[in-house]
Order: sequence, then structure tokens, then C-alpha cells
Amino acid sequence: MPLPALLAAAALGLLLLSTLEAEEELKWYDLQELGVEGKGWTDTESYYDRLPARAKGVVRDPVWNLSRNSAGLCLRFRTDARSIHGRWSLLSANLDMNHMPSTGVSGLDLYARDETATDPRLAWRWVGLGRPEKQEGNQARLVTGLPEGTREYLLYLPLYNGVTKVEVGVPVGANLEVVKLDEQSARPIVIYGTSITQGGCASRCGMAYPAIIGRRLNRPAINLGFSGNGQAEPEMAALLAELDPAVYVLDCLPNLSAEMTAERIEPMVKAIRAAHPQTPIVLVENISYQAGWLLPGTKDFYVSKNEALKAGYERLTAAGVANLYYVPGGDLLGDDSEATVDGTHATDLGFWRMAGVLTPVLREILK
Repeated sequence: MPLPALLAAAALGLLLLSTLEAEEELKWYDLQELGVEGKGWTDTESYYDRLPARAKGVVRDPVWNLSRNSAGLCLRFRTDARSIHGRWSLLSANLDMNHMPSTGVSGLDLYARDETATDPRLAWRWVGLGRPEKQEGNQARLVTGLPEGTREYLLYLPLYNGVTKVEVGVPVGANLEVVKLDEQSARPIVIYGTSITQGGCASRCGMAYPAIIGRRLNRPAINLGFSGNGQAEPEMAALLAELDPAVYVLDCLPNLSAEMTAERIEPMVKAIRAAHPQTPIVLVENISYQAGWLLPGTKDFYVSKNEALKAGYERLTAAGVANLYYVPGGDLLGDDSEATVDGTHATDLGFWRMAGVLTPVLREILK
């Protein structure tokens, strides 16, 4: 068939599909009523906030403002629907950043559970996303043409924007129910950190490394990354200590100097340990900034922070702090300098590699 005829046929097919979807009657479910996964506190000012309302005026204003971003929040559900749709409104009209696409900043991201997978990396697989176009009233067909059968799904919310309302839609007549994990699996992993933890600069919401880890371990992951502001302040240490996770991961060195690392990490560990005498705590070194192989100043900056962290870890273990683990940073992004957009913030490849280093450590701890 000549190319013009092929293009015309494709356009007609898309038009017919669009018309069918427009005529499809959908039932919408509000995520606030269903209940999202990944929240550390229930007493939030807005349902999709990541810190409790009482943290306002206690933590620094930048931390509070970033806590309005819905990073890490997701819906775990089961449906037999042949198509799944999303409808959402955002806090900010800034849909993207100059180094991170709108799909990661402000979009929705859908994964399905592959019951046939034997490799835990493939137990959850991507199936569709919602591209944001405006602040209010986004609507997208996340996936269509699904084969018959009931499956489990994860729908991730925006990483660097907040949401005021999110709904998932399925055709009328389809079933949809929230999936509840058993008591042991429901205990979350709490990951505290920086812009990298929050998800900068993933192309999609499900590609932030806390989300990847959560899928591989089939566990809730509470994302407490605060872009530029993961500074291990006493106020944040006190808030972290309120939670009761299966394990804490502290990955905040990119927002600290060597001096701040020496001053703040040990008090944060001690505050958590006072509230949770046995809960494992994982200390993660600074990533290797990708130009460090050539720039001595860049390399010295992260090496000095890692040395301060290692010294603090050794003092804590010598003082008898139990269940404390240490992850070197050298392998987090690989060794080819190809895993970031700017030498610091990870691409999807970088996050995949970070999860590849951290997941086995956490899996062994959680045994």
C-alpha cells in the first residue's frame, strides 16, 4: 500500500478508536476515597501531602512546600477492566522543568503485575501513562485493549507537583477494588533524602528509585525526598522517628557538606534509634558526581562527605548502635558517567542502577 494510503488508514483507525473511547461510559473512583499507598501520616493538611499538618511552621518553608508534592504516592488496585483512565488536577501550573519532562513532574504512571515473572525486577511492568496538559482537569486514557482477566495495578502520582484531585476510571460494569497487603508486607520502607530521592529527573513517576525498590520488594515505599532540602535537620529527625517502618534509608548527603554530614547524621540516627531500638537503618553514601573522574574539585567534594559519613558510622557502631547498615556510593550510578542528565540527577538508567544496588541490601535486611 502506498505511504499516503497507509497514513490515511492509520489516521482513520485513530479517529475510530477515539470515537469509541469518547462513547465509552466510565465509572470514576476518587483516590482519596479509595486510599493511596506511600503516605507516612494521615493527619495531613491536604490529603496528598507527604508531611503532617503540624509540620507546617516547624520544618523550614522549602521543606514544607516540597512536602505538598505527591512523590511516591500510588494506588494499588485490582480490576478486570479492558481499559483504564486517569483524571487529575494539579497544584501548580508549572508542568515540567528544564531538565525533567512533564510526564515525571506532573503525570500519572501505570504498572501491571506480571504473575508469570520469575525475576523480581519484572514482577511489575509498565503499561501506560497520563501526559499532563494543563493544571486543572487533565484526563487521559492510560491503557486500552487489555485482554480479559483480572490484574493488579499500581498507579503512581506526580513526583514534582502536587495534586488536588485524582480519579481512576474504568468502563461501567468492570470491577475495581483496592489491594491490601498482608500485615508484614504492608510495613513500609522509609527513604529520606534529596531531589534524587524525590525523583529528579525520572521521565515517569514510577521510575524514581524508591518506586522501583517498592515494586521489586512488593512493599510500600514512603518517599521523603525534598529537592535541595534533605538536610537532616533535628525537626526532620523527630518526624522520621514518629513512623514505624520495616527499615529506614537515609540518603541525604547530596544536600550536605562534609561538615554538615559530621554534625547531623549521627544525631538523626540517634533520634530514630531512641524511638525504634531495633529497626534497621541504612546509611547511603553520596553518589559519585559523574564528572568527578576528570574534575578533582568535584571528586573531592563527594569523597569528603563520604569519609565523614563513614567516620560517623564507625563511631555509632563502636558505641553499640545495632542494626546499622552502610552502602558505599561508588556503584550507585555505574562506572560509565552515562546515568544522569547533569552529572548529579539521575535518568531512568541511573535510577534503575541505584535500585539495583539498594534492593539486594534491603531484601537481605528484611529477611
